[in-house]
Amino acid sequence: MKKLLLLGILLFQYLSFAQEHAWVYLTDKENVAASIANPILILTQNAIDRKADKNIPIDERDVPVNENYITQLKSETGIIVMAKSKWFNAVYVIGLEEVNISDLMDLDFVESIDFANKQLNAESRIALNNNKFEIEESLIDFDYGNTLNQVEMIGVDHLHLSDYTGEGVVVAVLDAGFPNVDTIDAFQRLRDNDDLLGGYDFVSRNSNVYEYDGNEHGTRVLSDMAGFIQDEFVGTAPDASYYLFRTEDSSGEMPVEESYWVEAAERADSLGVHIINSSLGYRVFDNDNYSYMPSDMNGTTAFITKGANIANEKGILVVNSAGNSGNSDWQIVGAPADASGVLSIGAVDSDGNYASFSSRGDANQPTQKPDVVARGASAAVVNSSNEIISNSGTSFSSPIMAGGIASLWQALPDATNEEIKQYVRMSASQYNTPDFFLGFGIPNLELALDIGLSLSEEEFVRFKVFPNPVSNSLNVQIPTSSEPTNLKIYTMLGKLVLEKNITKSESILDLSSMASGVYMMSFESNIGSKTFKLIKS
Repeated sequence: MKKLLLLGILLFQYLSFAQEHAWVYLTDKENVAASIANPILILTQNAIDRKADKNIPIDERDVPVNENYITQLKSETGIIVMAKSKWFNAVYVIGLEEVNISDLMDLDFVESIDFANKQLNAESRIALNNNKFEIEESLIDFDYGNTLNQVEMIGVDHLHLSDYTGEGVVVAVLDAGFPNVDTIDAFQRLRDNDDLLGGYDFVSRNSNVYEYDGNEHGTRVLSDMAGFIQDEFVGTAPDASYYLFRTEDSSGEMPVEESYWVEAAERADSLGVHIINSSLGYRVFDNDNYSYMPSDMNGTTAFITKGANIANEKGILVVNSAGNSGNSDWQIVGAPADASGVLSIGAVDSDGNYASFSSRGDANQPTQKPDVVARGASAAVVNSSNEIISNSGTSFSSPIMAGGIASLWQALPDATNEEIKQYVRMSASQYNTPDFFLGFGIPNLELALDIGLSLSEEEFVRFKVFPNPVSNSLNVQIPTSSEPTNLKIYTMLGKLVLEKNITKSESILDLSSMASGVYMMSFESNIGSKTFKLIKS
């Protein structure tokens, strides 16, 4: 026992004072062709069925990392392997010294190394104050109307009345701890229906996701989707099925948490998960050298952002909190919510007004952010003591929306993840005039269902504009069956700068008189609508 304790102390000291973190990218994988030809070797049947149903190809990214390479990395001097990613064919390592990591390039199976300290990759970072969860809480004498507000606000109560409560939809929750989910009354319905599918702790590398790890954030987040207390509390998808994955290390902020997240997303994909809810965001770390800059929230830079986009490509609908930086110097949406493939969720209060803490969009981001909003100010949640309390943060607007989407997807089982996201956006309160505060606004999931039943993917994706960014001449293509089509261009503050009725399937617009900047372009026709983010150079 003393030896184990001593080893634990030494390991703690090693980790605490380890000088460098890095992603090590590998050259190849083994048995790729055989694995793709016989995917049951690498994926569950549920995952194979989901991909086949949605026409998602099984490719080399689904093949696991070569375990022999990982074994060799573990044997290298001064190296600890913390996480791995099959999508990136990469391993996250900690090196006692920079040279320990640099020396890995001598291994013939190492393709490249990306240090978390970007100064070692000829880039610089700045550090800002970080408050990821930004939760305010107070015990309340719960009134069912308070839960009803966050459900009614997005119209999911109408789906529930039609018996669309998430049944058959599988959700993975990537978060911090989930203490007492296996015991408290709020999740009894979930357990009785065998909808609690288990999970994994990627931080501690075990299956004890229900133990208290210093944080119960995951329990509260889960309650807004899966919680049920008769006559007191109903989550937005009480009959969906859930995997719980701990990816957040509450003891500090390290970029390895991005790798834990990606690893969990890969596990979710292999299990056939439909939706990921992630009430997490990454901007700055305990080591200032590893921190991101606001300009890095561009949808392409952060490791976790790139992983979230791959999850989207794999057919998973990724729902992520926008962040709680609206009142800080940072202000903008963080990673992975900045990813173009992620449905990022901002926060409003009970009256539908912008919550000042909710992170905002930015012209630097490739798509409209946030996408939509839900209640996040004083939202009702259940804590690990089975108490109904009030919490504030986009951490809770995200699961409220994710659960609503699970109920919607049950009603539209043939839809793809991209179609579901578009139906949600199209149903939102300011779809034609989005901004950086509320995005497309507050969705009405009853309307989203109607839209989904009346539109097909072919109908709403055939509106095209190019080039984008545009200098002077913009090419516009519309479905020939949708004459006439009303085109409007707005500034990001909602000012209408151009309106035109288009009757030809292909047209060229002269935008030379428009000032440089970011605009929103909306199409409305007799078969549907679509909105584009337009950049005028």
